[in-house]
Amino acid sequence: MHIIKNILRFICISAILTGCSGTNNRWYSEYDRASVSTPAQLQYGSFSAGMYGTDSTESVAVLLPTSGPNASIGKSIRPAIEAAAMQFASPGTRIDFYDTGTGDVTNVIRSAVASNPGIIIGPVFAQNAKILREIKPSDMPALSFTSDISAVGDGVFSVSLVPTNTIEATIQEMRARGDSQFIIIAPDNTSGRTMAGAAKSMTGTYNIRNTGVFYYNEHDTESIKSAAMAATMYTARNAANTRAKEILSDILNKENLSAAERANIARQLENINRTDTLGKLPYDSILFLGTGDDTKSLVSFMRYYGLGTRDAGFYGTPLWEDGDIASDVAMTGAVFATLPEIPTEFSGIYENATGTPPSRMAAIGYDTAILAFGAVRAKDATASYLMNPSGYIGINGLFRLRPSGSNERALQIMRINGDGTTTMVKKPAAAFTVPVYTTATNYVTSAEPMSLAGAGVNPMDYINIPERLRGKYRSKTFGANHTVTTNANTDLAFSSVTVLPNNENEFSITAENYSPVPLENVSRTYIDSVEISE
Repeated sequence: MHIIKNILRFICISAILTGCSGTNNRWYSEYDRASVSTPAQLQYGSFSAGMYGTDSTESVAVLLPTSGPNASIGKSIRPAIEAAAMQFASPGTRIDFYDTGTGDVTNVIRSAVASNPGIIIGPVFAQNAKILREIKPSDMPALSFTSDISAVGDGVFSVSLVPTNTIEATIQEMRARGDSQFIIIAPDNTSGRTMAGAAKSMTGTYNIRNTGVFYYNEHDTESIKSAAMAATMYTARNAANTRAKEILSDILNKENLSAAERANIARQLENINRTDTLGKLPYDSILFLGTGDDTKSLVSFMRYYGLGTRDAGFYGTPLWEDGDIASDVAMTGAVFATLPEIPTEFSGIYENATGTPPSRMAAIGYDTAILAFGAVRAKDATASYLMNPSGYIGINGLFRLRPSGSNERALQIMRINGDGTTTMVKKPAAAFTVPVYTTATNYVTSAEPMSLAGAGVNPMDYINIPERLRGKYRSKTFGANHTVTTNANTDLAFSSVTVLPNNENEFSITAENYSPVPLENVSRTYIDSVEISE
């Protein structure tokens, strides 16, 4: 779904930067710390036109880009807000729309604030939310669509999916499946690096080790290929494979073997000749933080370099809903965290009004508007109404707002079936009576690239030769890098690693009857997604 890309990538261009916004005492002092109970329901139904007018003490200002390069976002959200108004706004509630798409955005925001609304819906982007936070009175609430936590606070709340929720829900699933070591492959942009940082910050909480962080340029085939090659430790595993072949071939040609020993060595050499790589990787799962299309390309290259879903679990984010990744057989069994499916009831309402199906952002806009109308009716209890610790259930599932301006949204886990369909394997939480998340959204910094850390591959661990020959035939370890991060909490600082140099000429092939097959001559007929050229 294209709008998910906007939520996690385009909107949160500098998400979760270090620091805690929102220091105004009101939003903390008025937070209801009563026991968490059953969440309130945000309802939806049929249209009831004419329920709001222009003469009322209750008013709502809406800041959306309805012109300019991002007009499609604003135009998708506005009908959802209008639908919610016709259903749930009190008679006479005034709703004023302000276009933040072109012109002087600061003056547009000043005009909205000057109208003294009971609440503001919007804006969409982080830079505009920061302007609003500086201009508005601290006690004026605003429900912004940015998921950049550095942009909210002082009564500006994020209503969009916060990336840390996605990351934590995914890591929870990793641990539930028994995975203990993972690598991160992310687009090389601010959003990708901060989401990677969020993942690294959770390793201590969930007792899981991060053994590598790899970045690539979005939609760049060569960059994606390089990241896949590094993440699969192909160079070292290929060298280990070559050395194993050399040893086995030498033994066959030079040693006095029994018939059984010769048959065993020949069988091992035959098996190893079927692949280019040898050895296990120092991880059991991969967290992909890019789009579905980029992930498909990465997985195709990783298969080319000798890794598939049998070797590691594949995990992703709602960005996978953008594209046809569910149809990729190579992704069968991969799982990702995402918001609940938009109910057909709302989809029908929206499509009847607009002629198009609702985007995820439109669905969030609908819930946000209903929440806003309830808040202006609450008047003096606006703060406690918005920050109800029991939360709300809308068409996007369970959520609640926090005094810092952040939010929590319950996510479901979906499994890709490889035939264009997905299956829910974990339902989203139905209440906050049991904490859904344990990691704070603050104090998360972006993650630096981190070369694959592990013990490397020694060919002698993967071949079986007569014990009497063990002292004669040896090998170095390929790809060893023992600088690993610990499971300590790494919210504020991350360790870096350095790849130890290998002398590729240390061992040479001496067997008369053996010569390695050039990579460019190896058949890759099973590659079905990306054309590989050497």
